[in-house]
Amino acid sequence: MTRLIEAFAQLPGIGPKSASRLAYYLLRQPAETSLALAEALHGLKAHTRLCSVCMNITETDPCPLCADAARDRGLICVVEEPLDVTAIERSRAFKGAYHVLHGVMSPINGVGPDELKISELLTRIQRAVTANEPVREVILATNPTVEGEQTAAYLQRKIAALPGAPRVTRLARGLPVGGDLEYADEVTLSRALEGRG
Repeated sequence: MTRLIEAFAQLPGIGPKSASRLAYYLLRQPAETSLALAEALHGLKAHTRLCSVCMNITETDPCPLCADAARDRGLICVVEEPLDVTAIERSRAFKGAYHVLHGVMSPINGVGPDELKISELLTRIQRAVTANEPVREVILATNPTVEGEQTAAYLQRKIAALPGAPRVTRLARGLPVGGDLEYADEVTLSRALEGRG
């Protein structure tokens, strides 16, 4: 039991109390519930891989988004993590392709460009030019953190240096719907004014 509690406590957002509750919950359930969970966990590692096109986590290669012929392959949205793809897809506002970096550059944590899926993105853009299906625009959708901004600036320089470089844009930043101007910070207000449309 202690081993299971310690294993649950290693998960993000699960503290010691929640880990104990989960372990005791499973203890009270029929054996089939625990076996189903164990099989799902085993299947997670056994059946998932990275999409060879966008680097998203998938069970099929290419992933369903890359295999969708209706998506605009000339428009690539670059995100930090697979969950970012899910968030953008929930909006139903984007019909292009994706590229997942699997993190951001963070020298203090020992994460440089080589630890991310940056070379795969650059190769993908170059292949599209060679195949006479050039990428028109790359949207850098990294988070507005120091690391996210640093990664976006690095990507912008690298993409601009490519032959037949596509246009590089950033997600607009500004005020949330329902927000009050008096509570917005100076950076948010200035970006909202710059990105007005």
